[in-house]
Amino acid sequence: MALFGRKRTTVGLDIGSGLIKLVQVSHGTGEPVLTKVAFAAVGDDAIVEGEVMDPGIVAEAIKGLMSSAGIKTKQVVTAVGGRDVIIKKISMDRMKENEAREVIRWEAEQHVPFDMDNVELDFQILDPEGEGLQMTVLLVAAKRELVETKLSLLGEVGLEASIVDVDAFALHNAFEVNYPEAMRGVVGLVNIGHEMTNVNILDDGVPVLTRDIPVGTRRFREDMQRERGLSAEEADRILQGGAASDVLQPFLESRGEEIAVGIERAAAFLQSASRSASGVSRLYTTGGGSRIPGLNKVLADRLRFPVEQANPIQKLQYADGVFDMMEVDQVAPLLMLPIGLALRSAA
Repeated sequence: MALFGRKRTTVGLDIGSGLIKLVQVSHGTGEPVLTKVAFAAVGDDAIVEGEVMDPGIVAEAIKGLMSSAGIKTKQVVTAVGGRDVIIKKISMDRMKENEAREVIRWEAEQHVPFDMDNVELDFQILDPEGEGLQMTVLLVAAKRELVETKLSLLGEVGLEASIVDVDAFALHNAFEVNYPEAMRGVVGLVNIGHEMTNVNILDDGVPVLTRDIPVGTRRFREDMQRERGLSAEEADRILQGGAASDVLQPFLESRGEEIAVGIERAAAFLQSASRSASGVSRLYTTGGGSRIPGLNKVLADRLRFPVEQANPIQKLQYADGVFDMMEVDQVAPLLMLPIGLALRSAA
């Protein structure tokens, strides 16, 4: 689903609960090239579960980030996600795309639990060359208020969204570039963020199911603060330390179990809905939580299939100097979503 565009550069802006991430990708000649990476921290309560609680603070952070990165463009690609976005694979009578666009809202009424008068819809025909009476369609629905709030926030700092993507698709775009071999079979791409863990299940490269689990790095940090008396800074150092810690182990087990159960439930739902015998065969983790020492092993032991950390720059070229002021191994897991956004370009 990656769209490599006609514009020379694209800026991806990921407005996360703990960090705002910005990247720029050049689409000049040949393969895309990552040319800029920048981060800005926001307070714990400025963005809660994807909802901007303090637009002023977030707007100032975005403005400062664009300035410090030296980015002049007013066009960015951003995304929406969370419980107000629905992604669902459906079947409908076979027809051409322009005909489907005329009836998709009626079809969506059968599958989307939102007021259809306040929903933005899009779709993709997954088997356009098929010959059967039915075709398979990937339906995407987002509450209009969610999109409008994101556009309003960008407007406060003089920015426009050339594309409003969906988190799951942006993650998929970057993942597909770096892991083409994972576009076969059923695999999980799990983005462990600050507040939420997003489970995305891909079937032959198509995102067919997404689920949110209310566990992220913030929960691990608060557990250690509450039960071990650590400061936030001490807890963060352990979470990002790269080495296993006895202090962390009990929380790896308890929170890892929560994440694993969420993944199992999503996989079981997909199997029952599609009546397929094929389950998830491999899991890739990304996001800040994928750096937590020992978490991938806990998940692999619990789920009983391979779990590895995904690297969004494994096969993506990047310009000299992009990571000069950063530790690549520490920042790369944070970049899957913003890189996925910047790999998009308005036609």
